[in-house]
Amino acid sequence: MPPLSELLELCVLLALAGGIAGFLAGLFGIGGGAVLVPVFYQAFALFGVDDGLRIKLSVGTSLAIIIPTSLRSFQSHYKRGAVDMAVLRRWVIAVPLGAVVSTLVIAYAPGSLLRGAFAVITLLIGLKMLYPRSAEWRLGDDLPKNPALFVYGWLIGLLSGLIGIGGGTLNNTFMTLFNRPIHQAVATSAGVGVLISIPGFIGNIVGGWGKAGLPPLSTGYINWVAVALIIPITMLIAPLGATVAHRLSKRKLEAGFGIFLLIISARFFYSFF
Repeated sequence: MPPLSELLELCVLLALAGGIAGFLAGLFGIGGGAVLVPVFYQAFALFGVDDGLRIKLSVGTSLAIIIPTSLRSFQSHYKRGAVDMAVLRRWVIAVPLGAVVSTLVIAYAPGSLLRGAFAVITLLIGLKMLYPRSAEWRLGDDLPKNPALFVYGWLIGLLSGLIGIGGGTLNNTFMTLFNRPIHQAVATSAGVGVLISIPGFIGNIVGGWGKAGLPPLSTGYINWVAVALIIPITMLIAPLGATVAHRLSKRKLEAGFGIFLLIISARFFYSFF
């Protein structure tokens, strides 16, 4: 057990991460996992958690927190009439199915695979956010029909579940590539986060049940200390992010978030050396 001073520093760090994650959840329609997973990864090291378990515990705990965060963000955007409910209805099976498959991969794959996936996906998303003309890229004039739409939803659920994010960063990219307005993409992404996080949460409890080496007050790959500390903060801050999202041009904020993702990606790539 780390000394009291380190525990206090950890609580401050987790609280700060929770505030940032909540704001980003409302602003970009994301669950905040891109902020929470790397913070958890460092925090659980203080408790001597094995490296292979750390990334799995970080991903699972992040998904648990994304449930109320995404619900709060979705509620705020839905009241503004910005959510594409037709897309969410078509993805009500595809996205959760992808998330369930991701929990099977987490349960049986080595931690290094998950760290690599997190590093690569955050690198690609970060580069896209930094490239100013990426918003002009188009794959079509409107969203594809089934079965292609089903496959896209399944992939968003799978990749997001693997790295503990709410799917907003991937869904925002997907919808804008098919000519949907960014504000509609952001609002809809909050609903996607709900579809990913609930099955991901359940699957990570089952997949990590009884694993040796987990820190105290953990159920499977969910640590309830982190959940209890961060959820109230993210729930409080998420509506603020949603309000800002409908008032502010997000180019500079996207660039800042892109830089943050590149730093996080570099940190996880460095962990292989």
